[in-house]
Amino acid sequence: MNELLSKYPQEVQRILARYPAERKRSAVMPLLFLAQAEKNYITPQAIAEIAEIAEVSATEVASVAGFYTLFHEEPGGRYRIQVCTDLPCVLRGADRFLQELKAYLGIEVGQTTADGMFSLEEVKCLAACHRAPMFQLQGDGQITYHEDQTLETVRALVEELRARAGKEA
Repeated sequence: MNELLSKYPQEVQRILARYPAERKRSAVMPLLFLAQAEKNYITPQAIAEIAEIAEVSATEVASVAGFYTLFHEEPGGRYRIQVCTDLPCVLRGADRFLQELKAYLGIEVGQTTADGMFSLEEVKCLAACHRAPMFQLQGDGQITYHEDQTLETVRALVEELRARAGKEA
């Protein structure tokens, strides 16, 4: 049984309706976003289910998921802070910024804070080299970009997100 299709039949149909019937493969990325929204990562089961819906191989779906930094195959924090560490960004201080951010959060790249709020990741090219250091923040179904960052600006954002989460609890 395809759980994605049984849990979200209207959403899946809405996604498929955007594309010609013979081009279901075009729906892979929106279906990946739908699958990721539930657990904040994409399970192997979800990859198989998307392959079935889009009438492509699971390998093809996994290739798309693996190519984009927007998709995650491992559990992580509620928010993922993805710092660009491509060469142009490093030349503008991204490596120093990342070291400061690791120290502030108390985690290494690839880890999640003890409260489960933040995961820290390195990514390549977020297309804002001239505004580095920068990162993309993924969480609560949104992706936001933060340019010209300093430890002070990211600290304020982290504190704001933690405070907001505290109000929800």
